[in-house]
Amino acid sequence: MRPLPTPPSRDRADLDRVKLARLRELLGTVLPANRFYASKLCARRAPTALADLADWPFTTKEELVSGAADSGLPANLTWDPDRYVRYHQTSGTHGRPLPILDAAADWEWWMACWQQVLGRGAVGPGDRVLVASSFGPYLGFWSGFEGVIAAGAMAIPAGGMSSQARLALARSTNATVLLATPSYALHLAEVAGATGVDLTTLAVRLVVVAGEPGGSVPAVRAALRRAWGADVLDHAGASEVGPWGVGSTGGAIAAMPDLEVIEEWFHPEFIPLPPASADDPGGLAELVLTTLGRAGAPVIRYRTGDVVRPRWPTATEVAAGASPWVRLAGGVLGRTDDMLVIRGVNVFPSAIDGILRAFPDVVEYRLTVDRDGALDRLAVEIEDRLHAPARVADELHLRLGLRVDVTEVPAGALPRCEGKGRRVVDRRRHR
Repeated sequence: MRPLPTPPSRDRADLDRVKLARLRELLGTVLPANRFYASKLCARRAPTALADLADWPFTTKEELVSGAADSGLPANLTWDPDRYVRYHQTSGTHGRPLPILDAAADWEWWMACWQQVLGRGAVGPGDRVLVASSFGPYLGFWSGFEGVIAAGAMAIPAGGMSSQARLALARSTNATVLLATPSYALHLAEVAGATGVDLTTLAVRLVVVAGEPGGSVPAVRAALRRAWGADVLDHAGASEVGPWGVGSTGGAIAAMPDLEVIEEWFHPEFIPLPPASADDPGGLAELVLTTLGRAGAPVIRYRTGDVVRPRWPTATEVAAGASPWVRLAGGVLGRTDDMLVIRGVNVFPSAIDGILRAFPDVVEYRLTVDRDGALDRLAVEIEDRLHAPARVADELHLRLGLRVDVTEVPAGALPRCEGKGRRVVDRRRHR
């Protein structure tokens, strides 16, 4: 196994100096040419400390989308459109798709961020990485594909192929790494089981997951490790922000996985949120990020909508060799607009995902949220090899303190997708 990369900054003070210098350099490039931020920040002086950002206005996705509605381009572009060499779109999971443009230097910044991700999994020369995505205009897997090339590994595209064909390609190429969403990596395991393919006989040593929460959910990680006989590395990013987070592989950390914000290139802030339930210890926050690069399409104090529980490493941990980057316990726990209020209890879909994935015989599931008077009501459909939905209902009741309607549906009845899993049907919006 190759050694893990060492972050350039080895203590908090050094890290903050690097970040402040990069922020000031970015602002010096952006503000003279970027009308969006020149207007938002016209009354602000250049920061002398990162804490100065606390008085600056937030940026929201709605602002970027509204600019695109008028011109077809996101509001935060710095340069004339002819200077950009990459066009992508967001997936539109949480609203209208947003066009994303990157200049050549911005793409180099993307590659630098991806090296922090791939380096954490020791991906480099000699590795063969199967990228299980149909690509299209969505940025995430394009950047991962080219990040693999930049790392010196072989990138194997699998767009436009069936799941069976992708499994055959993984075998014929002796792929050592799989890059996919957690949902699709689990679906590949389902297809393998149905077609008699033993994934543990493949050369895959590492599954890198991205695109949706799950890679930092212990039950999901365990299911992936069990199915593939491989280690699991979580990654988080957003098209309008960049590849901002990386998880851990192997060892005791895998039992309580965290994501780390790649603070060399992103400055995180946190907006405190109320506890998720009466039994929750608190500490939840919405993640706010400022890019410290990507001058062609910067975001400053961007409200991601991601719900996290931040934890700063202690001086003792850093002295012992840990990264000084802030950690997000359990990864991305959900989104501020995804939280469900079920009979007075606040629940994130990722919490339900963690419970259901702990049942190896639950192949797939779907959540339906409806309204019963003033209260939300949750129902769960499952494909269950043991044909015992009552045991799942009992566990949901035990873990969540809620009685949930659980029904079994025939095998293959629920939708699968290779992109972001869409397992929540919200009928409240139509009432």
